[in-house]
Amino acid sequence: MGIFSAQFAYAVALIVAASLCLIEANQTAIGIEIGSRGQREFDYFNLALQWPGTFCQRTRYCCSSNACCRGANSPTVFTIHGLWPDYNDGTWPACCTQKSFDEKEISTLHDALEKYWPSLSCGRPSSCHEKHGTCSSPVARDEYSYFLTTLNVYFKYNVTKVLNEAGYVPSNTEKYPLGGIVSAIQNAFRTTPKLLCKKGALEELHLCFYKDFKPRDCAIGSTSPNGRLYSSSSCPDYVSIPAYASMGNLDPGTTHKAVQLFAPLGIEPKATLSE
Repeated sequence: MGIFSAQFAYAVALIVAASLCLIEANQTAIGIEIGSRGQREFDYFNLALQWPGTFCQRTRYCCSSNACCRGANSPTVFTIHGLWPDYNDGTWPACCTQKSFDEKEISTLHDALEKYWPSLSCGRPSSCHEKHGTCSSPVARDEYSYFLTTLNVYFKYNVTKVLNEAGYVPSNTEKYPLGGIVSAIQNAFRTTPKLLCKKGALEELHLCFYKDFKPRDCAIGSTSPNGRLYSSSSCPDYVSIPAYASMGNLDPGTTHKAVQLFAPLGIEPKATLSE
């Protein structure tokens, strides 16, 4: 039953991802700029980072591609969710060409991508390029350039290191002032991050850049009275950065258990990529 479920889940993921661009092409009524080929050029880049300690708490099923299920080898740093071309009005282009993802084109980046841009689900990894990477021209003109550029920006603007040095380390008991986290990023990178939370826990942190990758503020979807940037699901004044994640065992179909994932941060990337 476990093997059948894994195959079924993967098949569903393929179908959903394959039809994602077609579905989004018709969803203009909700104010999201997505659709057909020939969309206008984007205005800026949004580097979306996710905190595995929060995200992996959703995990209810394990598969070989899910980094939440790697036990001691699970990610211990903010990982890449994506590098998204966005518009200043808060919308974005998607699926700008018909070019399909080709894993062979980024084979030399495989180890770095597995560590710093892992899948935290059982979805289809190629969709991040087909949906967003194809809209990154003229800055990133091909698949390899898109992924290498994303890694370079991620390493240069090391959010994990900045927060660790400011004292914001994973904890099951501590809650940290949201303003302090924002200030730490502002002082380090001269930009205001966008924060997304889930049940009081920091889940995503977004950094935005001009096309030459100089920092800038993200487009504001909504703000609090004091001007902080929030998502539609706002963060409280004090947030947690979970040090544990409730995950499934490494073997699909087995019972679930809680495992310790995260220790104080400060890991430096081993991959040598130019800044």
